[in-house]
Amino acid sequence: MTDASIAAIDDIAIQLAKAGDINALEGVYRAYEGTVYTVTRRICRTPEDGEDAMQEAFLEICRSIGRFRGAGAGSLTAWIKRIAASKALMKIRSAKYRDTDELFEEAAPEKRGDDVGLRMDMESAMERLSATSRAVVWLHDVEGYTHEDIAELMGKSVSFSKSQLSRAHARLRQWLGEESL
Repeated sequence: MTDASIAAIDDIAIQLAKAGDINALEGVYRAYEGTVYTVTRRICRTPEDGEDAMQEAFLEICRSIGRFRGAGAGSLTAWIKRIAASKALMKIRSAKYRDTDELFEEAAPEKRGDDVGLRMDMESAMERLSATSRAVVWLHDVEGYTHEDIAELMGKSVSFSKSQLSRAHARLRQWLGEESL
C-alpha cells in the first residue's frame, strides 16, 4: 500500500464506507488490495487459495465495516490485516490442508524426493513449511503479531504459537543451511 492510497482513506472516506457508500468501499478495496493479498498469499499454500482468502476478507470487510471502531488509516490497516489473516487461517484449516500438511510434515525427506541439503531461497523454504507453521512465521516475523495475538487468531494456546515458530525456524535454518535465522 502506498502513502497516496493510505492518504486517500481518510476519516471521511471511512465514515462513508461505514454508511455503505459503494465508491468509498471501492476506495478501501483499491487502497488495501495489495496488502490483503500479501497477507493471504503468504499464509496460504497456493496463489489461488490466497486469492480466495483475499476475496473472503473483502466480503467480510464490506459486511462488517459498520462495526469498525477505530479512527484513521493506521487502525484501519491493522483491522483489515487482522481480517485477512483470519480468512487465510480459515482457509488452511480446511480438511484439504489438514490432510496435505500431515503427509507433508511427517514424510521422511527421502520419501518426499527432496534433497534437504540443497540450498534454497527463503521463498522456497517457506513453501515447504506446513500451512500452519508458515502462517505463524509470517504473522510473527513479518506482520509483527505477538504470540498472544496469533494464539487468539488460530484458536490455540500461546505455547502452541511459540513451539510452531521455534520448529519452523529450526526447519528453515536446516533447509537454508544457515547457522541462525
